[in-house]
Amino acid sequence: VQLQASGGGLVQTGGSLRLSCAASGFTLAYYAIGWFRQAPGKEREGVSCISSSDGSADYAGSVKGRFTISRDNAKNTVYLQMNSLKPKDTAVYYCAAVPTTCKYYRDRDPRYWGQGTLVTVFS
Repeated sequence: VQLQASGGGLVQTGGSLRLSCAASGFTLAYYAIGWFRQAPGKEREGVSCISSSDGSADYAGSVKGRFTISRDNAKNTVYLQMNSLKPKDTAVYYCAAVPTTCKYYRDRDPRYWGQGTLVTVFS
């Protein structure tokens, strides 16, 4: 059972990246998938979540309008499209499969964590 996060990199302010979270060994469609990030010296924060039922999404206020989460159940993968990136978006980004609705994804322990992928935004 594994979640594989990828797509991070180095990008200039205003640029874009698309993160992927690919699942193996379990069916990702059965879970809400959350993206979290942790910047150096800061606590981990929930960035976005997509539900398992209807594909509805939740976004942190700091990324709303810039980030878009989506899922492709046929590929067992969730994506996080990040546009208009800012230096404050610099962090290690993690995806997680949560056995709850997106309403509680920040509060409940995920069933599975992916390894992080580093996003660095420079000005």
